[in-house]
Amino acid sequence: MHLPVSLRYRQFRLLWLGLMISVAGSEMQTWALLWHVRTLSKLPIALGAIGLARVAPILVFSLFGGLLADSKNRRGVLFFTQAAMAAASLALALLTFTNRIRLWEMYLLTALSAVALAFDGPARNAVIANLVPPMHLPNAFSLISMARKTGAICGPALSGLVIATLGQGYTYLLNSVSFAAVILALVLMGDIPQAQSRVTLKVFDFGAIWEGIQFVRGSPMVLATMLLDFFATFFASANALLPIYVVDIYQAGGIAYGWLSAAQAMGATLAAVVISQMKEIHGQGRLLLISVFIFGLATVAFGLSRTVAVGMIALIAVGASDAVSTILRNTIRQMQTPDILRGRMVGINQMFYLGGPQLGELEAGALAQVAGAPIAVVTGGIATLGVVAWAALRWPALAKYHGSEPTPEPVINEVRLS
Repeated sequence: MHLPVSLRYRQFRLLWLGLMISVAGSEMQTWALLWHVRTLSKLPIALGAIGLARVAPILVFSLFGGLLADSKNRRGVLFFTQAAMAAASLALALLTFTNRIRLWEMYLLTALSAVALAFDGPARNAVIANLVPPMHLPNAFSLISMARKTGAICGPALSGLVIATLGQGYTYLLNSVSFAAVILALVLMGDIPQAQSRVTLKVFDFGAIWEGIQFVRGSPMVLATMLLDFFATFFASANALLPIYVVDIYQAGGIAYGWLSAAQAMGATLAAVVISQMKEIHGQGRLLLISVFIFGLATVAFGLSRTVAVGMIALIAVGASDAVSTILRNTIRQMQTPDILRGRMVGINQMFYLGGPQLGELEAGALAQVAGAPIAVVTGGIATLGVVAWAALRWPALAKYHGSEPTPEPVINEVRLS
């Protein structure tokens, strides 16, 4: 074991440490919020509305968030978005402490936080390429993945512990404080240089947004990784069916459910640790296709499983392969996108990687209602294998992508320059 190479860069190291703390706080609030809603309403639709409040603003504002990340200083954008999310969590805490909280207020504050996240995501992802050299981007994204998955493991445990010992309101308060870790990191990082467009961009410049869309459409590597991400997560999203497996198929209880719920995050963390020990990754396109193929196979294995042990192993493999593909997809997209377009590219991708799993859960639930959970999961895994074959045939250059290819020059609309 050795220090991951990307941590040698001070600015990235500061941001990563801040995110490690902040993500754990956000995951804690995610689970605590669902618990809180359940105490206020017994209607299942009340829980579903939280998901809608989280996703809808991101789908609406992601394109504008991407443009803001290209038109303004990304470090400055992160200051604002992190402070806005901290304020929303603090408002939840104060309303809970005073016993005045109502469902509509929880939905509103969740939606406002999601609006901030829609602008935060593109700036946060795009700035990473400004912090480490291109050759170390896979290493950097492996550490970002590790931070997210560690939060996914610790967050649920922290939420239960804090609720049981301190009370519901403290989950929101502690999350609000956790954002200070990223804000402090941004202060200590100092200036972060980024490429500036020759065109003056405005936040609601639809022409500039269209340029971002045109770039994605015209960049085979970027478009291929986005569509591969969307369709794989759409077909192989089986998380919503996990309770059915635990109760009806495995005939197990809450302890098994807890372990199985954390299995994917465990596998993803393990994969991220392994990749973090690599200085460079060669043959990135071929490895991406292999990892998504394993993702599909592991989903099929989970669908066919009939015991907790087999299901656990399959879900660990699902999480590990998904982490590898996520790291590589992020790396390829960042490497194949000019810096002046990175924010817009990430904004567009944000809609893909959030839309795929959300729509996939709906598709899995509908198919399970008609044909049963095992058929829904197995057919989803098989469809994912088909997606890999389609992507390999549709974009043969993807399998040949090495990782050292130069970043293409941006195509600037000359009319906008005049």
